[in-house]
Amino acid sequence: MALWRGGGALGLLLLSAACLIPPSAQVRRLARCPATCSCTKESIICVGSSWVPRIVPGDISSLSLVNGTFLEIKDRMFSHLPSLQLLLLNSNSFTVIRDDAFAGLFHLEYLFIEGNKIETISRNAFRGLRDLTHLDLRGNKFECDCKAKWLYLWLKMTNSTVSDVLCIGPPEYQEKKLNEVTSFDYECTTTGPQTDEAKQRGWQLELSLGFCELIFVFQHPLSDFVVHQTLPYQSVSVDTFNSKNDVYVAIAQPSMENCMVLEWDHIEMNFRSYDNITGQSIVGCKAILIDDQVFVVVAQLFGGSHIYKYDESWTKFVKFQDIEVSRISKPNDIELFEIDDESFFIIADSSKAGLSTVYKWNSKGFYSYQSLHEWFRDTDAEFVDIDGKSHLILSSRSQVPIILQWNKSSKKFVPHGDIPNMEDVLAVKSFRMQNTLYLSLTRFIGDSRVMRWNSKQFVEVQALPSRGAMTLQPFSFKDNHYLALGSDYTFSQIYQWDKEKQQFKKFKEIYVQAPRSFTAVSTDRRDFFFASSFKGKTKIFEHIIVDLSL
Repeated sequence: MALWRGGGALGLLLLSAACLIPPSAQVRRLARCPATCSCTKESIICVGSSWVPRIVPGDISSLSLVNGTFLEIKDRMFSHLPSLQLLLLNSNSFTVIRDDAFAGLFHLEYLFIEGNKIETISRNAFRGLRDLTHLDLRGNKFECDCKAKWLYLWLKMTNSTVSDVLCIGPPEYQEKKLNEVTSFDYECTTTGPQTDEAKQRGWQLELSLGFCELIFVFQHPLSDFVVHQTLPYQSVSVDTFNSKNDVYVAIAQPSMENCMVLEWDHIEMNFRSYDNITGQSIVGCKAILIDDQVFVVVAQLFGGSHIYKYDESWTKFVKFQDIEVSRISKPNDIELFEIDDESFFIIADSSKAGLSTVYKWNSKGFYSYQSLHEWFRDTDAEFVDIDGKSHLILSSRSQVPIILQWNKSSKKFVPHGDIPNMEDVLAVKSFRMQNTLYLSLTRFIGDSRVMRWNSKQFVEVQALPSRGAMTLQPFSFKDNHYLALGSDYTFSQIYQWDKEKQQFKKFKEIYVQAPRSFTAVSTDRRDFFFASSFKGKTKIFEHIIVDLSL
């Protein structure tokens, strides 16, 4: 039942009136998307709501409530949405989860309760979740006293995959995991002057730390991302290229069946339309520059993929070459690279009968040079220089990412290894910081990863929560290194590299509906990144520096 914040007799009167409305009329009225939410036929995302949307009929499979102001999860609070398979409750204000809070959600598989202010989870809070496979309580710290014993036992018995539950107390278990608790024989609560004194010391420490951070802020420049421009259309990929001292971007728009080419306007200081390549279900536009020639590879789900060339006489892109449908049937990624001054690109094919293929330039056009492994439904290809040798890393929904190495004798890619224990990776991106090679690995379910090359293998540096993530994109502006993590279920996160801790830390939240790519673009001494959106508007954010020391 949704939280009711109406007051007294007026609230009862409104509720009674609603009950007199015919069921069909209630369905038509209640099926509207609330003002604080964005809705599709299958999913709802609400930001800052004080209640749970009562959407009927109950065929919604995904519900995300972020920054909500409701104070508790009551019993059967979501029972009007029996088809839910994923429920995300992140960064809300509730402190209590009652018994039978999720009753009626017989099909729920993924439950994420991250970064809330939970004080109490009732003993039977998760009762009835018979299909639950993943539970995430990350960012919530619990008093691991006798009140938590039931949760300790439940964690031992459940078949679900559960994130680590950290203890905030008692002192002997602080910052330890709940499953490491060895005894529940102590008292549940402590009172007295010592507790008050400890709170006072903690408050003084927090105040002093805050003051130090304030001094640091005023002595160092601040960076931020602000919306510079909003493009009124959906997109799935953005690529950038330079030609004749001008900056361009190519945007794939499958719903509009366009590859839109924009250029930077040095007068208006905006990105404006330059050319438009039409097609069928375009999922990728990738520019290739060879000598003074500009080509764009246009990957399509239907009608085959094509290569266009910029024609100076027509001042537009014209079709230059077709890519054989027999090899590429479901393109998912295009990657460019050079080896020994020769130009190549690879298209990763994600169909069941897919054949990811490398193409090579031969002065007249591009021809298929090498077909890679079959039947693996490749989702992404990344060209990486590892210790001076050329490699390709292919990610796939059916196996761990594999590493291919360029053989100088045969001039072909051959199997070289893999990245173990990393199933279901959607994309792999490489980047360098201080001459060290890193990888970002995107996962839709589970944690995405940042890994570092240690001269022998890739080792994990950091795990990032990534519910519904389709992209984890590294980019750098000046000495600032970032990761943009896009999510279909909640805010996207921008992380910034912390040199002291040698990890990425949360920097800023941005809201982009169903982001599919983040692309950095620099021009006129200004830095931007494009955030493509599969279900909303494409946004252009600008990276700004504010020096408060002046």
